[in-house]
Amino acid sequence: MGCGSSQVSGGAGLSSFPVIKSQHSLVAKHVTKEKWDKLHEHKTATAGFTLAKAIACAVEFDNQHCGIYAGDWDSYKDFAEVFDPIIQEYHGISADAKHTSDMDFSKITGNINPEAPVHSTRIRVGRSIDGFGLSPGITKEQRVGVEDLMKKAFGKFEGELAGEYFPLTGMDEAVRQQLVDDHFLFMSGDRNLQVAGMERDWPEGRGIFHNKEKTFLVWVNEEDQLRIISMEKKGDVLGVFKRLASGIEAVRNTVKEESGKDFMLDEKYGYVHSCPTNLGTGMRASVHIDLPGWTAHGVDKLKARCEELALQPRGTRGESGGQTGHTYDISNKHRLGYSEVQLVQTMIDGVNKLYEEDLELQKQSQTVDSFPKILSEHSLVAKHVTKEKWDKLSGHKTATAGFTLAKAIACAVEFDNQH
Repeated sequence: MGCGSSQVSGGAGLSSFPVIKSQHSLVAKHVTKEKWDKLHEHKTATAGFTLAKAIACAVEFDNQHCGIYAGDWDSYKDFAEVFDPIIQEYHGISADAKHTSDMDFSKITGNINPEAPVHSTRIRVGRSIDGFGLSPGITKEQRVGVEDLMKKAFGKFEGELAGEYFPLTGMDEAVRQQLVDDHFLFMSGDRNLQVAGMERDWPEGRGIFHNKEKTFLVWVNEEDQLRIISMEKKGDVLGVFKRLASGIEAVRNTVKEESGKDFMLDEKYGYVHSCPTNLGTGMRASVHIDLPGWTAHGVDKLKARCEELALQPRGTRGESGGQTGHTYDISNKHRLGYSEVQLVQTMIDGVNKLYEEDLELQKQSQTVDSFPKILSEHSLVAKHVTKEKWDKLSGHKTATAGFTLAKAIACAVEFDNQH
């Protein structure tokens, strides 16, 4: 489907103020006619990107919250009158905020409780190499240049990070199927990415690297130039973060050796990404964990609790995949304004808290659901709280205090000496 590139190239020639379909988006709020008239004819130096291309998704769709992408580092600078207020509002930062990065894993205290039912842990970041465009604006030559540079870099990885690069162009069917089975492969067909211009010249210049153990991955030229991912089964978040830190350093060092280029790092906005929502750390640290107690208590209540803990819950099928069963993807909510160490620490502490609370909620729901064993066998409670009465009343909560029959008889259930 070529509609992504046609929308964007068509958008590039817009001269009149566009109709922004996403009326409640940050683009609709901050791209005024005055700013449009001032900026719409400008093209950035690196990728020839325009404001029309940047806001293509908010113009094309009616469901965008943010609705803007950058085509190169220049976009953030040249269209700062639009990008700055959007970034500040989305991330909740002040106009004079400065971003600090910190990948020092030795500063992390503790880890996920080994008894917590965690299926897997995954931490990813995005990185962009200076001198090349970002995915929405990158030229064909630049995209191939990023891939060539990364092929050389991957060839120098050693030890735990050593592995193989699989280009999407000309990919063998058996390799493709294995990457699908491993859930490693990224696909074309995302309408947002198409309209934003990120799927032009598909699949050229794109590919996937993974190490032998399949615990370290790099996606080349997807939504960002580089998506660097560390993952493994179970809940050793510290180990996963440690591998990520050494992996990022290996990518950075080898790219510098090969080209003299470094990652795009802005003193105000941290690591530069195509989507402003990922600015800062660009980090998403997540675990897949079973929370049956919270599920019974209510998914909306879990979402509210995660908000308090600066976490974000999702179904395990991704951002818009919905929720099945009682397994959740729990990750850090923030990207900008906090260091990587702070975000990983927040995730570890928050997940441990959710697990602790989940056990308590499971106990409560069991007490409500099944007729309790009354240890004080000769008490008045044992005589008068029959199974029939329990089944009738156990689900009721009083209006004033939300009190239940289970709470009322707790002492007779817990102790064997009650009268």
